[in-house]
Amino acid sequence: MTSIGILGTGRVGTNLAGKLAAAGHHVTLGGRNPEDTAARAAGLPSRIGFADQRTTARTADIVINATPGDSSLDRLTHLRADLDGKILVDVSNATRDDDDGLPGDLCFPGSSLAEKLQAALPGTHVVKTLNTMLFMVMTAPETLATPPTAYLSGDDEHAKKTVTDLLGDLGWRPEWIEDLGGITTARATEAMILVVPHILRRHGFEPFAVSLAR
Repeated sequence: MTSIGILGTGRVGTNLAGKLAAAGHHVTLGGRNPEDTAARAAGLPSRIGFADQRTTARTADIVINATPGDSSLDRLTHLRADLDGKILVDVSNATRDDDDGLPGDLCFPGSSLAEKLQAALPGTHVVKTLNTMLFMVMTAPETLATPPTAYLSGDDEHAKKTVTDLLGDLGWRPEWIEDLGGITTARATEAMILVVPHILRRHGFEPFAVSLAR
C-alpha cells in the first residue's frame, strides 16, 4: 500500500487518517507538535504514525494538505524541497473568517489556493479535491441520501489517476468523481465554499456536499 502523509491534525486530517489507515495505507499525521497530536488522536488506529510536518512531507509518497487554507501557501512553500516529485492532494479552502467564525471572503479571488500551490511548488503534482463538502462526507460519501460529487483539478493525468484510486479507498464510486481538467479549474470548486456558511447558518453541521445532479 501507499505511504501517505497528512499535513494538518484537525478534524479533516484525523478523519482522513483513520479511513486511509483502515484501508491498509501507511499513514503519518504531520503536526507542529507530534506528541500532542498523538495524545489527542488516541482513538485512531495504532498503525498511524506521528511526525513533524517536514518529516511527514519528506517520507511520504503522497501528501495531503489539510492545513488551514489561509496559511497553507506559506506553510507548504517552506516544504518545497521535501515535496519535490510528490503528489500533493489539496483539500483545503483559503478563506478569511467572518465574525461568527464561518468562511467569508476568498483569500485568492480570481485564482485559487491550488493554483498558488502549483506555482510555488513547480516540482510537485498538485491535485485539488474533496473541498466542496463537510469533512465527515470525505470519508463516508455513501451516507448522503443523494450521491455526492468529488471534483478533481490538476495538470498531471497520472497524479489525478492516483488520487482517483485513493478516493476509491475512501468510499467514492467512480461515477461520483468528476475530473474538471487542469489546475485552473480549482478556482471554480474553491469558490463553491462561498455557499457553505449560509447553509451552515440555516441547518447547522448536518453532512452535505455541493454536488452535480444529472
